[in-house]
Amino acid sequence: MGKLKKVVLAYSGGLDTSVIIPWLKENYGCEVIAMAADVGQGEELDPLEEKAIKTGASKIYIEDIKDDFVKNYVFPMVKAGAVYEGKYLLGTAIARPAIAKRLVEIALAEGADAIAHGCTGKGNDQVRFELTAKALAPQLKIIAPWREWDIKSRDDEIDYAEAHGIPVPVTKAKPYSMDRNLWHISYEGGVLEDPDFEPQEDKFKLTVAPEKAPDKPTYVEITFEAGEPVAVDGEQLPPVELVTRLNEIAGANGVGRVDLVENRLVGMKSRGVYETPGGTLITFAHRDLEYLTLDRETMHYKELVAVKYAELVYNGLWFTPLREALDAFVNSTQRNVTGTVRLKLYKGSVQVAGRTSPYSLYREDFATFGADAVYNQKDAEGFINLYGLPLTIQGLLRAEKGLQA
Repeated sequence: MGKLKKVVLAYSGGLDTSVIIPWLKENYGCEVIAMAADVGQGEELDPLEEKAIKTGASKIYIEDIKDDFVKNYVFPMVKAGAVYEGKYLLGTAIARPAIAKRLVEIALAEGADAIAHGCTGKGNDQVRFELTAKALAPQLKIIAPWREWDIKSRDDEIDYAEAHGIPVPVTKAKPYSMDRNLWHISYEGGVLEDPDFEPQEDKFKLTVAPEKAPDKPTYVEITFEAGEPVAVDGEQLPPVELVTRLNEIAGANGVGRVDLVENRLVGMKSRGVYETPGGTLITFAHRDLEYLTLDRETMHYKELVAVKYAELVYNGLWFTPLREALDAFVNSTQRNVTGTVRLKLYKGSVQVAGRTSPYSLYREDFATFGADAVYNQKDAEGFINLYGLPLTIQGLLRAEKGLQA
């Protein structure tokens, strides 16, 4: 495999990256520096420093990038309305470019030869990490042990870890993987590989079971300015605190669970179970505010952009000219997406209870079914005649030719 002097590893302390540190040293003869990005994992970060050093890392960076993650990655995605395949709020996908960017910055500062990651050769994350590195520092070598080593399964990894005295947070009996950040938690693998297997209740960490949620509905108001959430129940909050607060409110009401069989970039389908409580509220409220403030043509075209934006995030194409160009379009659409949406949460469900905006395009005097002085209903006849003229001509042709509709 050749020799390298120094490698910076994207480190989570999970099974994959715990095994990779000694493997890199054995196979590349290099110094290994671990880098863990704090994107909201909470207590998961506490043992990482001791664990990384014990397993052979020369040092570890634990970088708090939560604010950058929410402001510069999550909120632009929210403004775009990006949801992958109609269900997935892209919690893992959107964190990868933020983490990979910091990984590359540290590798350059350390004078490293390469970066490494623990993503498997079947997954999406390998693409997300590596495309970010190629965009920001193409001179760095990229090491992906899952594409090189003789380990073929999670069971093999566990055996390797046990042989090297490495404590890992999974067992052969319970080998599913979990990825957590401020926006969501994902669960994949192991027993979840059967799409007909119902996730066990003790798995969920951010949300209560809907049937155990309060018997009375909870109301919450989210205020947006130019498409970004800025306040909860009238209280202005910084981005990280705002998402945290909404995670608590939604989670207590059983809101934010998704079970999805999705199409991976590499071509296969995979099953993921996700918790995105606060993100569900933000996404739902933002969309409703757009219904109130965007004109028809802009809103309908933005729906097309949202699908493409979600694909870019999912496929690891964050640092691309197209994403930057789409952001310019999205930010233009968001100038008037300002206002407050009131949500009603009840046992896992979310409904809109009301919405207001100083830029509302809704006019009761035009929309009313009562008497009004601003809309001449007779005008509709001419509009329909002109709008339907192509259909009229087709109908005349069919009648002349004796054709059936």
